Amino acid sequence: MKTHIEPFKIKTVEHIYITTQEEREAALKEAFYNPFALRSDKITIDLLTDSGTTAMSSKQWAALMDGDEAYAGSVSYYKFEEAVKKITGFKHIIPTHQGRAAEKVLFSVVAKEGKVIPNNTHFDTTRGNLEFIGANPVDLPTDIGVQPEVIADFKGNMDIEKLEAAIKKYGAENIPIGMITITNNSGGGQPVSMANIRETKEVLSKYGIPLYLDCCRFAENAYFIKTREKGYENKSILEICREMFSYADGATMSAKKDGMSNTGGFIGTNSDQVAEKCRTNLIVMEGFVTYGGLARRDLEALAIGFEEVVDENYLRYRVNQSKELADTITAAGVPIVMPAGAHAIYIDAKRFAPHIKPEHFPGQSIACEIYRISGVRTTEIGSLMFGKKDKDGNHIAPNMELVRLAIPRRVYTKSHMEYIAEAVIEVYKNREKLRPMRLTWEAEYLRHFTCRCEYI
Repeated sequence: MKTHIEPFKIKTVEHIYITTQEEREAALKEAFYNPFALRSDKITIDLLTDSGTTAMSSKQWAALMDGDEAYAGSVSYYKFEEAVKKITGFKHIIPTHQGRAAEKVLFSVVAKEGKVIPNNTHFDTTRGNLEFIGANPVDLPTDIGVQPEVIADFKGNMDIEKLEAAIKKYGAENIPIGMITITNNSGGGQPVSMANIRETKEVLSKYGIPLYLDCCRFAENAYFIKTREKGYENKSILEICREMFSYADGATMSAKKDGMSNTGGFIGTNSDQVAEKCRTNLIVMEGFVTYGGLARRDLEALAIGFEEVVDENYLRYRVNQSKELADTITAAGVPIVMPAGAHAIYIDAKRFAPHIKPEHFPGQSIACEIYRISGVRTTEIGSLMFGKKDKDGNHIAPNMELVRLAIPRRVYTKSHMEYIAEAVIEVYKNREKLRPMRLTWEAEYLRHFTCRCEYI
């Protein structure tokens, strides 16, 4: 059959809010033109993030009742550990309440001030955690990975030549670990090939540097390997996942993505020494080693989620839902990062609003306007999130100016996607009316979460 259907049926529904344009304009003003500050009861369709916004399955909801809330030695932890080891094969699995907590705990052990961490592209919290301790996160995307209009299978790859050059520049002794983010979120949700993971491991191993994966969308990455990389078309998703992780020495994960749950994360590692130190720090920062800041019932839901996420029927639906939205808006001329990824569509704000300079946040202007006319909340991934200033106060823009439409798992239907497309196309038709913006207040780290903006 040509029609791609949801591989599930709806058992429970949740009311969503239909607001007027006047209400939304007032809400934007009250939120200082920062979508993160909008109340959820002013949102009609929420594409701010796919993190923790999954609709859990009936099996997951049932599993919550089996939560063993023992402080130490919870049976629920061992179910979670078994599910994660089945996929990753890591010797040690350390739970945390979410991905940035996993990063915080791991980096407190392996990274120090002045140390360098190379990555295909760090996402915001990964970069923020490293910068907070004075480490230097270095992004090494491929050249085509930062060209939104170029169509290629694995635009999320690490640039191997740049990696070699970075190691020689900074010195292997100053690089405690290397990382690959799968899929590459800041790079437009683009996947990383198995060959690239393997090649990255080979380079790092030559210098004695461990490889860690930021693996919050590992199953989606595995699906792209299956459908795009020669030699993997007849392998199962689980087999592909196991091979991906076999090249890594460890991983951090926000399980709020491909854990198919509303909270949770973990650190995986094969190093006894790293694991011992992480567990010590976990107790200080998060909680005991068999719950890591989570209610034990959440570990039960995650154990089921890790089984459900490697279902190829689910992943096919997930990828095709994004592709159909991408096809609809690109047919109307809307410029996006091509090809479409799985968890999100990324509007290319530079081509969408070329009259707005990067230092005036074209992505933020687009995101605010999409919300104003439709109640659809999105998020900027560009100069507001990653921009910096040099010593003379000049703006340093990131490689791309994007607006991310992150699609929650198993939440929205085809008519919701049609509504989103209509809103984006409407803003694009009137793009010349988009106005530049400026900051009126910002925090020292991760400013996009809490900043205040205004139109110029």
